[in-house]
Amino acid sequence: MRAIRFAVGRREEACQLNTIRAAISELVATALYVFAAEGSTLALGKLYGSTSHASGLLLVALAHGFAYSAAVAVSSSLSSGYANPAITFGALLGGRISLIRALFYWSAQLLGSVGASLVLRITTGGMRPHGLSLALGVSGWNALLLEAVTSFGLMYAIYATSIDPRRGTGNAIAPVAAGFFVSANTIAGGPFDGAAMNPARVFGPALVGWRWGNHWVYWIGPFLGSGFAGLIYECLMIPQEFAPCTSSIVV
Repeated sequence: MRAIRFAVGRREEACQLNTIRAAISELVATALYVFAAEGSTLALGKLYGSTSHASGLLLVALAHGFAYSAAVAVSSSLSSGYANPAITFGALLGGRISLIRALFYWSAQLLGSVGASLVLRITTGGMRPHGLSLALGVSGWNALLLEAVTSFGLMYAIYATSIDPRRGTGNAIAPVAAGFFVSANTIAGGPFDGAAMNPARVFGPALVGWRWGNHWVYWIGPFLGSGFAGLIYECLMIPQEFAPCTSSIVV
């Protein structure tokens, strides 16, 4: 087990064109994902009045998985394809991106989520985004643990297929693996709390639809799970010779 190098980054990084391009890539990717994910729940609700049945859950899970897989694929060449503040956090703790770049990514991801939710509200004739909520009998602490566990799995999959430097660049399996995990976890956790695994997935719809019930669950849970997965993979699975080589603070 080795030490983690937490990269703060240099001031000039904030002005670099590559950083700005990567942030724009994250904004667009997150917007595409949130539009399709939230749009699928609105569409099924309009068609059938509810998504709380087996076929509705399957369709929503497929929509989430396909959309996230596409979001990762279209942004991977510029920003490594996170489209998720919690995944960004896991990469930050692992020393794979700097704090400065993470701040750019977080801002872009949340803006993309809000923008997608606004477009959805306009294009659907004023339908209020549903966002995610807890099922009856599910407490906030139950949902927090569920979000942490599902986010751990997603972060671990992305670390293994995309962030791990031994994989090289242009790895085609990463978007597919991420999409499969999102779909599977949506089926597993959707009936309980919606299985966000992504704070950006809930932030835009919550803001535009003004639905803030148990919103904290969808931030703390994914950040805990993704952060823990990032640390575990970076410390235990990656040899010393592949450690990050950035200006950093050793933890």
